[in-house]
Amino acid sequence: MKLTLNIWRQAGPESEGQFETHALDGVSEDMSFLEMLDLLNQKLVMSGREAVAFDHDCREGICGMCSLVINGEAHGPVKGTTTCQLHMRSFSDGDQIVIEPFRAAAFPIIRDLVVDRSSFDSIIMAGGFISARTGSAPDGNAILVPKTDSDKAMDAAACIGCGGCVAACPNAAAMLFTAAKVTHLASLPQGQPERQSRVLSMVKEMDEQGFGNCTNERECEAACPKEISVATIAQMNRDYLKAAIFTD
Repeated sequence: MKLTLNIWRQAGPESEGQFETHALDGVSEDMSFLEMLDLLNQKLVMSGREAVAFDHDCREGICGMCSLVINGEAHGPVKGTTTCQLHMRSFSDGDQIVIEPFRAAAFPIIRDLVVDRSSFDSIIMAGGFISARTGSAPDGNAILVPKTDSDKAMDAAACIGCGGCVAACPNAAAMLFTAAKVTHLASLPQGQPERQSRVLSMVKEMDEQGFGNCTNERECEAACPKEISVATIAQMNRDYLKAAIFTD
């Protein structure tokens, strides 16, 4: 395939950015989107030019590092798919593809397509954990968990923290990410002792990091590569209201 790539280039956080156009030939439909970018970078390096910086790690849809907006859609046109698992067969010969970083005030650009998502780390550190005795693992059946609760927890725990929800939201809200982490622990017995303090702390940190508010656009759910439901946001809102009322 032959493609025309319009890629965002930015030397650093304080630099002005701009789109750069590249014609790329020899793209196989079996390549992943990141392999296509590898091909571009190989071409750039061979011609003595600077490679495009982009985030990646596992390339298996697990780590959440591959944060790109492709033709205006977080992670690209295929639903329930991370950028690294998006294949070039989803595009056609001669296509023009616009590639941008995630756009959000809480995700400042580091360079080119790489953004700083340490704001998510701050939200997790504010309460995304349980206090438990360290040592050997308890027996798997020591604490009985109803299947409905374990299913709910597992669905929420599928969140990989990629930030696609923030990039897709017109308000750059992190409600889906935060709600997934809150709901995961709130659905299990081990998460109950800190349930109220956790939701208050994590929502407070989310606001302090500069994320916007949810206005029920549901773009986050549509863009989420793990298809986390906005029902987790409703759960978090209920927990937050209860905690705000009963916690002094």
